[in-house]
Amino acid sequence: MSRRGQLVLVAAALVAVALAPVVLAYLQLGYHDDVRATAEYDDPTTDTLRVLDRAVATASRDVPGDYAWSRRTAAVTHVRDELRPTVARLETARVERGTVTGIAYNASVATTWADASCPSGPARQFGDCIADRGVVVQDRTDRTHVLAVAVDVTTTTERGTTAVTVVVDATGH
Repeated sequence: MSRRGQLVLVAAALVAVALAPVVLAYLQLGYHDDVRATAEYDDPTTDTLRVLDRAVATASRDVPGDYAWSRRTAAVTHVRDELRPTVARLETARVERGTVTGIAYNASVATTWADASCPSGPARQFGDCIADRGVVVQDRTDRTHVLAVAVDVTTTTERGTTAVTVVVDATGH
């Protein structure tokens, strides 16, 4: 074997020895395809709030066209009736995986939100906001507009319990 062939062989051996620690580190710290973000690792409370957000927007979309301000109690009943199947589904959706979700309307938070956050002012020709059974509605040109729904969401898993109170914006903002 020529000197040049020996030099190439030695260089290849040195490269292989130098790469050995890198390969070992990769194998020890590398990516494992069994570690993945799946629904079982997702935060069930966040998922619940995401679904509630869409459901509230959908349930309140047609209220202004269907309910005059004088029928605001019926409008609130309509929204709650529209939300009932979604709430029931959310409360039972993950039971078989050991997750229990409770959703309840929060009338006092709705009242506080209506008092503090009701759109008003000299440039707006809106009427009063009323909180009724956890749903905030406002008089706008004698039509009932749903502004928000206040709920308590409690999620219990094998890792613990999460309890949040949120006001879900019905206007899409």
